[in-house]
Amino acid sequence: MSEPKWRKSSYSEASANACVEIATTGPLIALRDSKHPDLPWATVSRRAWAEFTGALSSGLLHPEA
Repeated sequence: MSEPKWRKSSYSEASANACVEIATTGPLIALRDSKHPDLPWATVSRRAWAEFTGALSSGLLHPEA
């Protein structure tokens, strides 16, 4: 299997190294910590990822102050 093409948010600084990176891996979305790219990554279904990002965009999920 080839290495996934990892990317991070366009809101992240180019030199930032404390980000969540994502990659598509067939039917799944892979997530990893940019500070530790050598560690195993987590995977979620595309549907779960779409629901998560949709909830973030709509304001359903927000950090507590």
